[in-house]
Amino acid sequence: MELKGKKIIIVGERDGVQGPAIEACVKSAGGEPVLVQTQCFV
Repeated sequence: MELKGKKIIIVGERDGVQGPAIEACVKSAGGEPVLVQTQCFV
């Protein structure tokens, strides 16, 4: 997937993949995270 130059909203999960981990992947793929949150879904 080409993320270069795209703005990304990231919602991670506390017990799964957390927001900062997804943010690191998005940045390495050239995307620009504009909102990063980690939520707890119960």
